[in-house]
Amino acid sequence: MTPLTYRDATSSDLPTIVAMLAEDQIGGRADDPREPLASPYVAAFDAIHADPAHRLIVVETNGAILGTMQLTLLPGLLNHGAWRGQIEAVRVAAAHRSGGIGEQMIDWAVDWFRAHSCFVAQLTSNNDRVAAHRFYQRLGWAKSHAGFKLYLETA
Repeated sequence: MTPLTYRDATSSDLPTIVAMLAEDQIGGRADDPREPLASPYVAAFDAIHADPAHRLIVVETNGAILGTMQLTLLPGLLNHGAWRGQIEAVRVAAAHRSGGIGEQMIDWAVDWFRAHSCFVAQLTSNNDRVAAHRFYQRLGWAKSHAGFKLYLETA
């Protein structure tokens, strides 16, 4: 397997991260890789970076970014006040898919959640991403809940 390095993203990583998000966009509003430093992306990056419960991770080898994911620690009262680890926006650059990188990323995220005493790790995946669902199930994730979204108009 490819040896990977995990680190918190910096603002200079935004063009690469937004390009990876745009490669595999399903649902919602399409991300625009031509405007990675536009104010909405910078504001979101700044908010993630400022909150210790959130991490925007880039995964690289030999200085090249191959993947990204956002990790969030969620407190809750359920299950005796248990913490949850939420994984969002998992992406591996198209040219590096099917080589085990995604599995290494998910394993790393789960280990990070365990180190932070999380009771459960969770993620959502669009219903249209059938291959992604097979991937997560192959890694031992259970398709246990139905998710719902209500898109809100913003000015």
